[in-house]
Amino acid sequence: MGTIAVHEFVALDGVFEDPSWTFEYGFDPGMGETLGAVTGSARAILLGRRTYEMFAPAWSTRTVEDDPGAPFFNETHKYVVASQQPSTDWGPSTTLPYDADAIRGLKESVEGTIYVSGSGTLVRSLLADGLVDDLHLFVYPVARGTGERLFGDGVDATRLRLKTTDVYDNGVVHLHYGPAES
Repeated sequence: MGTIAVHEFVALDGVFEDPSWTFEYGFDPGMGETLGAVTGSARAILLGRRTYEMFAPAWSTRTVEDDPGAPFFNETHKYVVASQQPSTDWGPSTTLPYDADAIRGLKESVEGTIYVSGSGTLVRSLLADGLVDDLHLFVYPVARGTGERLFGDGVDATRLRLKTTDVYDNGVVHLHYGPAES
């Protein structure tokens, strides 16, 4: 049975929208090692439609020389949660509507990790339905003040258990959470 591992870049105030603001902090090699460990066991990628449509042009032309993560993103099967077919085609992919039972079925059919990045609406639904096994938050030392937050107003309380932490030289803190124990 597979597990769902979510990765998000967030500001101190929870903003994750358009993470181009993270560029000024650079990408610490330790962050790459952590993400490599998360994606290393991944056998599928699960994305919301908007994230898929943003990732497709950004990743589809990259090679391993451009970014060591390119083969993972381009060759791994992507499951796109959408009510309609995405406007772009990118590597092996399947579109499915959001349904908690369908996602449970996907977890049962995948041996290894199902990796999720971005996809805030999807992630909120996965968390609400208790489907996230690992939540990797890379918290940047800035409060954005505006922008979409991962846990915005109206989101149900979500209890998590801290598994591990890492601190990188660029000031980013990695918080690895799992479901709270009952």
